[in-house]
Amino acid sequence: MRRSRLTAYVTSLLLATVFALTGATTAQASQQAAATGYVALGDSYSSGVGAGGYIGSSGDCKRSTKAYPYLWAAANSPSSFSFTACSGARTGDVLANQLGPLGPATGLVSITIGGNDAGFTDVMTTCVLQSESACVARINTAKAYVDSTLPGKLDSVYSAISAKAPAAQVVVLGYPRFYKLGGSCLTGLTETERTAINNAADYLDTAIAKRAADHGFTFGDVRPTFTGHEICSGSSWLHSINWLNIGESYHPTAAGQSGGYLPVLNAAA
Repeated sequence: MRRSRLTAYVTSLLLATVFALTGATTAQASQQAAATGYVALGDSYSSGVGAGGYIGSSGDCKRSTKAYPYLWAAANSPSSFSFTACSGARTGDVLANQLGPLGPATGLVSITIGGNDAGFTDVMTTCVLQSESACVARINTAKAYVDSTLPGKLDSVYSAISAKAPAAQVVVLGYPRFYKLGGSCLTGLTETERTAINNAADYLDTAIAKRAADHGFTFGDVRPTFTGHEICSGSSWLHSINWLNIGESYHPTAAGQSGGYLPVLNAAA
C-alpha cells in the first residue's frame, strides 16, 4: 500500500515537472519570437478580409486590425511588425511583393497561401451559380491542380522565406472547412456540394501541411478551432455568400480571426 502511494506521488511529481517544463518552453518560445521581428505574409485569410476594421493605408489589400497577425503583434509586442498579407494574393504575389521586410532579425513568420492558386474564387462562384455537377467538376479540377502544380509553387515561396529569414520560425496556417453538414441550412447549395467543398479544403490543407513539414515549418491546422463554427452551425465564424459585399463571402469574421486563427498561431509561435 505504501509503495503504491509512493509510486503515485512520484508519478504526480514527474507529471508536474513535465507540464512545468512544457509551459516554460512554450512561454520561452513566445518571448523569443516577440523579442525579434514578426512578418505576416499571405492572402485574404491573413490580411483579415471579412473581419472589418480595415487599415486605410492598406488599400485593396484590406489589412484588418482584427486579423490574427495584428492581434498577435498587439498582444506580444515584437521588436518590429510588418504586415504585408494582401487580399487576392497568390504564391507569385508573395514572392514579388511581400518578402521585403524579411531579414536576419526576423524571428517569426506566419502565412496562409495556396487557396487562390488553386482557384478558390472560381470554385465558389461555380458552385453558387451553376449546377451541382459543374460544381463537383470544378472542384475536381482544383484538386488536380493541387496535385500537379501547387506543391512546386509552395516550395518556391517557402524556400524564399528560408533564404531571406534563416533564423525565423515559420508558421504556415491552413484553411477551415466551410460547412457544417447535415440538418437544414439555406445556403443555396446541396449537401453534395457542401461535402465536396469541405473535402476540397481537407485536400488543400493536406498538401500545404506536407510541403510545410518538408521545409521544417510548423503547420497550423485551424479546422479544429473552427469546428462548431462553420456555416450552417448557428454560430458561424465564416461569412456565407454576401451579395452586398461579395468580397467578404466565405472569409472569417472577426470572431473567426480571434477565435479560429489566433489561438493556432499562439500555440505554434
